[in-house]
Amino acid sequence: MKNKETVILIIVLVALIIISGGILGYRFFREYKNNEETANMNNNQEQKNEDEPLIVEENQVEIFKGNSRPIAVMIDNHTGAWPQGGLNKAYIVYEIIVEGGETRLMALFKDVQLEKIGPVRSSRHYFLDYALENDAIYVHFGWSPQAESDIKSYSINNINGITESSSSFWRTKDKSSPHNVATSTEKIIQIAERKGYKTTSNKESVLNYIADEIELENGINATDIIIPHSTSQKVEYKYNAETKRYTRYARNKLQTDWTTGEEITTKNIIITLCDNYTLQDAENKGRQGLYNIGTFKGYYITNGKAIEIRCTKNSRTEQTIYKDLEGNEINVNDGNTFIHICPKDANIQIN
Repeated sequence: MKNKETVILIIVLVALIIISGGILGYRFFREYKNNEETANMNNNQEQKNEDEPLIVEENQVEIFKGNSRPIAVMIDNHTGAWPQGGLNKAYIVYEIIVEGGETRLMALFKDVQLEKIGPVRSSRHYFLDYALENDAIYVHFGWSPQAESDIKSYSINNINGITESSSSFWRTKDKSSPHNVATSTEKIIQIAERKGYKTTSNKESVLNYIADEIELENGINATDIIIPHSTSQKVEYKYNAETKRYTRYARNKLQTDWTTGEEITTKNIIITLCDNYTLQDAENKGRQGLYNIGTFKGYYITNGKAIEIRCTKNSRTEQTIYKDLEGNEINVNDGNTFIHICPKDANIQIN
């Protein structure tokens, strides 16, 4: 009886050993196949990656990107307002004549944070044309009668600093009134949101920026540029070949930043030659108007060269189009731009 039980036990143990061996063998085989399949997939992917061309991202324009809505700020350009704050961070600065032979600036900002912009000064109606073509929130401190009327007629999203708190538009102690009002991008956005203005925009840039460096091969030398807006306001730009930028002077004085003390420089200069005239308004202060609708001669200047262009603005709200003499829209270097609008008979000197 014992021998029979021993035989049965031996048979069972042998069966268990055979079954266990089979299971282990199956698991080993599956693991081997899985590893082989994984290796083949990796090899195939590597071969596929080798066969596909590398995708290299093109250079991106930095001066005008994102969907933040531009902010246009009126900047005082009286000598008592110098130095001004924020001009180096503006993507475009317009300079146009106002009363008394002075000029005023309108600086456009996009996707920048500045703690001090200014000095902020009052609106003139023809600056609105350039705020409109840039779809900008228009910031000023007071207005002329014509500007007030046009802001209302065109329903322009404007911020008048006179009506805002002294924490949003404040007077500094290092300059004298009326040349000492400052604000910041943070305060402007807060006010815009409170007023229900949109703070994003999909409008394309007025200028056709190109990320790759543009050289005006057929241009004339332009290392020293003199732009007389009037007998009293003469602007000069001097080219630095190392930085490939122009340093700004006004009335023979180097222009610097109010906060940082840095020199004011620009990558591009555009000049539009169209005449101004004296308004006959009730206040009789010699305020100006501008014949800026139509096609006018001008210049585009960058990287030490200048070409003659034509500047066309078909209405107050339409964007200005800048073309070369062959009728092609000009490409503009990726960088900030000063746009000067001055009389047709201005003695522009480009050397």
